[in-house]
Amino acid sequence: MKRPVLPSLSVLLLCAAAAAATAPAPSPSFRNQVIPVLTKVGCNSGACHGAAAGKNGFHLTLRGYDIEADYYTLTRQGAGRRVVKTEPAQSLMLLKPSMAVPHGGGLRLPPGSPEYMVVADWIAAGAPPPSDSDPIIQEIEIQPAQVTLSPGGRQQIRVMASFSDGHAEDVTRWAKYSSGAEAVATVDNDGRVEVRGAGEAAVTAWYLSKVAFSRVSVPAQNRIDPRVFARAPRNNFIDEAVLKKLAVLRIPPSENATDGEFLRRAYLDAAGILPTAEETRRFLADRDTNKRARAIVSLLNRSEFTDYWTYKFADLLSVNRETLTAKGMWSFYNWLRESVQANKPWNQLAREILISSGNSYENGPVNYYRMHRTPEELTETTLEAFLGMRIMCARCHNHPFEKWTQKDYYGVANFFSRLSYKEGAQPGDVTVLVAVRGEINHPRLGRPMPPRPLDGKPLPLESAADRRQVLSDWITSPDNPYFARSFVNRVWANFMGKGLIEPVDDIRATNPAANEELLARLTADFVERNFDLRHLVRTIMSSAAYQRSSRALAENAADETFYSHYILKRLPAEVILDAMSRVTASPERFPGAPLGTRALELPDTKVASYFLDVFGRPKRAITCECERRQEPSIAQALHVLNGATLNRKVSAPGGVVDSFVKAGLPSDMILDHLYLSALSRYPAEKEKQALLTTLDAAES
Repeated sequence: MKRPVLPSLSVLLLCAAAAAATAPAPSPSFRNQVIPVLTKVGCNSGACHGAAAGKNGFHLTLRGYDIEADYYTLTRQGAGRRVVKTEPAQSLMLLKPSMAVPHGGGLRLPPGSPEYMVVADWIAAGAPPPSDSDPIIQEIEIQPAQVTLSPGGRQQIRVMASFSDGHAEDVTRWAKYSSGAEAVATVDNDGRVEVRGAGEAAVTAWYLSKVAFSRVSVPAQNRIDPRVFARAPRNNFIDEAVLKKLAVLRIPPSENATDGEFLRRAYLDAAGILPTAEETRRFLADRDTNKRARAIVSLLNRSEFTDYWTYKFADLLSVNRETLTAKGMWSFYNWLRESVQANKPWNQLAREILISSGNSYENGPVNYYRMHRTPEELTETTLEAFLGMRIMCARCHNHPFEKWTQKDYYGVANFFSRLSYKEGAQPGDVTVLVAVRGEINHPRLGRPMPPRPLDGKPLPLESAADRRQVLSDWITSPDNPYFARSFVNRVWANFMGKGLIEPVDDIRATNPAANEELLARLTADFVERNFDLRHLVRTIMSSAAYQRSSRALAENAADETFYSHYILKRLPAEVILDAMSRVTASPERFPGAPLGTRALELPDTKVASYFLDVFGRPKRAITCECERRQEPSIAQALHVLNGATLNRKVSAPGGVVDSFVKAGLPSDMILDHLYLSALSRYPAEKEKQALLTTLDAAES
């Protein structure tokens, strides 16, 4: 079989020139047409020439984020052979991707295709460079923004781009597409969506530096009586948003949790403790319909609530004595605890950390700048801790999954370039000062980027102001699209088992929320209530969604995203150990801590504990949720079965078992107490009879 004869490059270029002569048209824009073509066909992807080191000596910036650098590379490097203005047909930019000459990346620009002709026309016009007068893309709109389809259904996506000169273009052909849930819906290279199964998928369109997504909802095929959703309890706006989503997807909600289930869940999630047997007994006997609301308010005012959230903030901010010394660690920890106890607004807490200066022993938040001393470390930690953004990829190259560039990264880094450190007489005694000069250079450009918040206005390099003040103003602003949203998402995940955005510290345009309406409402409410943690916690815990049973129905068993039932989750290592200690009435002994200190009262994770290490407590070396290991392991199972921790507590003198034996309590009372202490309920009759038989046999 003969290989088909392709028209010569010269003929194609002559045809293009002839067409241009009869219908004059502006030459293609390198910024707004050539770069999108290279992105669409994958030339500047991370797997090709957009890789950090490029491919075969040819390096483009990832997804074309540095237009000037790409223009220079294409027109000046490679001995000028990539773009040959005097003889366009000899340009490697056309020869290789069209396979006129061998190309390791295969066929990327089929001769005669619209993509091929954009590049050919641009070269034929003299390869004009990007210009300051080029229209700049403002946003893209994806249509439809939301659509409901049936299994097997199809939908063509349309993408419109708006530019700074006021014109708009249909860029459907030039956009890149991906699906966030391919088991639900896939999308091809031309924006055609095809449904695979029930659920919801975010179909993302990417054009130039802008991202938009269409939410594709695919209801289950079962029929649900509308009265199921109408009758479902609605305690606040959370339930309206959750039930609205469930109704669209035809996923029925589970029944309410029992009082015992609710109480146990609430204590563990809000304060990291189990209710005592007596607290549970009183709650179960209480007939007041408002008792759950009263229990929530009571929990918010307990010292254990303060301990729990101080520990979580210390995890987030990596408080540890290895970096800070014991004195610095205690200084930071005590400041955090006082802030949580006082219910200091989250934006105020963040601001006090970011603009802190002075002595690290005297001013707790200054220790933040002791743990992370370089502008790069501070950039990455600050954006991840306070905005839920992972920007570390942009340190070395443009971000592969987001729009942020190296210029963006080093613009933020220069907010931290004017800090100086004065060492004191004691080890770890450090004073942090604001310097009047100092810059960090962009590693490739060799010059500093003006300090600039992401998507914000730059601060002049010559400004003498404390740059961190400008940064903290932007980060903690009610208008910042990431700050409050990130914190709300973290708190939601703590109570609901899964963030509305997962992972919780990976917030980006290409990772949309499972329920955007709900996250937006929660965020707006949090901001309106002055960034109040306790108000946010009370709102979530008061919802019917939080108080729903974990027992799934046949119709919602597969749902782990939309909160049709409570999502089961592993308890943190510290909570498990404290629960064992409480149920057995045998406190854990931690080196250097008074007897009776709970794991959640420890100031950092450097206190020796084999149990806590095996069950995944973080080292607090980096700011990442991934540090805490929640996966089950053989070592955990063996330690619970055969290890010293639980066996020692069960047999401890003065412990619960020893006390029962000495008091001579009847077996049924012992069982009631243990069930109420550990499970916040009375044993079922079948459970009770089986265990009584076992106990009677042991006594005989």
